[in-house]
Amino acid sequence: MEPAHFRRGQKSLYLQPAMAKKNTFWRFMKGQRLRYAAAIGALFVSVLVLAERPVVFKVAIDHIISGKTVEGLWVRLLGGDLLMAALAVVGITVISGLFMYLKGRWAGMASEAVARDLRNGLYDHIQHLPCTYHDTADTGDLLQRCTSDVETFRAFLAVQGTEIGRASIAVLVVFPYMLLVNVPLALMAMAIAPVVLTFAIVFFVKVRNTFRLCDEAEAVMTTRLQENLTGIRVVRAFARQGYECEQFSDDNALFRDRRFRLIRIMAIYWSCSNFLCTCQIGLILLTGAYMIRGGSADTGGLTVGGLVAMMFYMRMFLWPIRHLGRVLGEAGKAVVAMGRLGEILAEPREAPNVSDIDAPDRLDGRIEISDLSFNHGDIKVLDRVSVSVDAGQTLAILGPSGSGKSTLVNLLLSFYDYDSPEQNGGSIRLDGLELSSLDQKFVRSQIGVVMQEPFLYSRSVRDNIRIGHSGAAEDEIVSAAASSCVHESIEDFDKGYDTLVGERGVTLSGGQRQRLALARAVLRNPPILILDDALSAVDTETEQMILEALRTRHGRSTTLVIAHRLSTLMHADRIIVVEGGRIVQEGTHQSLVGVDGMYRRLWQVQNQLAEDLRQELASDGDMPGTEGEDGS
Repeated sequence: MEPAHFRRGQKSLYLQPAMAKKNTFWRFMKGQRLRYAAAIGALFVSVLVLAERPVVFKVAIDHIISGKTVEGLWVRLLGGDLLMAALAVVGITVISGLFMYLKGRWAGMASEAVARDLRNGLYDHIQHLPCTYHDTADTGDLLQRCTSDVETFRAFLAVQGTEIGRASIAVLVVFPYMLLVNVPLALMAMAIAPVVLTFAIVFFVKVRNTFRLCDEAEAVMTTRLQENLTGIRVVRAFARQGYECEQFSDDNALFRDRRFRLIRIMAIYWSCSNFLCTCQIGLILLTGAYMIRGGSADTGGLTVGGLVAMMFYMRMFLWPIRHLGRVLGEAGKAVVAMGRLGEILAEPREAPNVSDIDAPDRLDGRIEISDLSFNHGDIKVLDRVSVSVDAGQTLAILGPSGSGKSTLVNLLLSFYDYDSPEQNGGSIRLDGLELSSLDQKFVRSQIGVVMQEPFLYSRSVRDNIRIGHSGAAEDEIVSAAASSCVHESIEDFDKGYDTLVGERGVTLSGGQRQRLALARAVLRNPPILILDDALSAVDTETEQMILEALRTRHGRSTTLVIAHRLSTLMHADRIIVVEGGRIVQEGTHQSLVGVDGMYRRLWQVQNQLAEDLRQELASDGDMPGTEGEDGS
């Protein structure tokens, strides 16, 4: 279902990835085209009204001041009164200004609405892109596209887009007025227009690539800033402030150099176009003065008032065309921005699984994995893995890093697609239903997962716990926190459950973050609960308390526990050992410690480490200076 701000009886822009690079401007304007057209219409009326002001000046100079006989509507309206001419000029200016206000208002409203819908559409589209896209996407670049590029497009619509209309209207409206004043001068004025326009187009072609390079440099700088702010503690821990400052300085210098190049190009354009236009105006003035003084055999009826009117028309005609260079420059930025936004929108969204199967409201939690294989590119991660878990049971998964444990979890969450059984990719079934035939949102709603590095939002503790169950009552939140052994820690905070958690949970310890994430998963009471090394940051005593609390929930959820600490796994109903993407051992704790293999070796190593630690602590207690039986 589309968000409320897109329900307008039309398809949203982000639902059409195939159109992302076709008719982009027109597509982005969906929903605001009529209002933007009204803004252009208001601009047309404003220019049309303003074009009458030089006529009033001509009548005032030639008829009222010079006393010449002049025919026309304004002669009858003004009645030879100079005050009426002044009031007419003021009235024309006010009316033109009113329509310019409407142009600005409507163009602004349209551009802001387009920018709002575009941001919402981009955000929604990014939320629905597959994990394979986010695995390689640059966060800083995405941020820059969703903010700076959208703002570039908005600014173009609000200001520069209408200027293109102004230049077109100047040709359609002003040039006929110039012909009425004097044909030779009008044609002379028109001669410079193609030169200025050609110069503007060359500038546009030249500057477009420069704008793209500037955007890319800004994206690199934004990425550097985002990464360093996110990992500021790592930077400080390794005393890399100087190095990181140098790297940012290099990125900043690259951005500056490209901006300087852009500024130089624009300075050349403005100076040259100013020179051309000023020379043309000077030429018209000198030619007109020469014709009036009788130096020309055919003045074409040109008068002093006509020459003044022509100078006004020259400004109305030439300056929008000259300004077109800047408009085209901004258009270059907008084209680059639209292209970068279109690249995101062109990415295919995560395709929903289509099936005729009627899934139940809630799964029982039975998991069956048969001959499952999966590759990351050319690397085989899982190789014909088969395992099953009955509803309510606990399956523990042990294995070295890179053995495929987390990949198995990602496949269960439908983060990645596996080949169907017909393609010899194996099978994952939930309650007997093929995972690839179930809607991804439904599958994820049935699974609670706690990662080794849980993500917490910069919100209150309460809000972080109930993210997966927004309607949870206070007693349910407290119960989930208690079962995760984090309730007492929360109570010790100054504001309890209202305490704000820093960005990504940085104000909490690693153990507190993991326990909050566990409480968040437990609160959902999902049919399937996955703990992906979720207790690695808690101490042994707290771990045992959490495991005991989870054992009281035995039978409520099918639980998959991934861990390296065997004390976390030993009470599971079944344990599998994964190595090289294959299951090399399977059984209970008692059966696995009784046979030679990875599990037994790890058990012996961890027991020996624990024994060595106990002996070391015991020997430390007998060292001189420690408290003995004499109390010294």
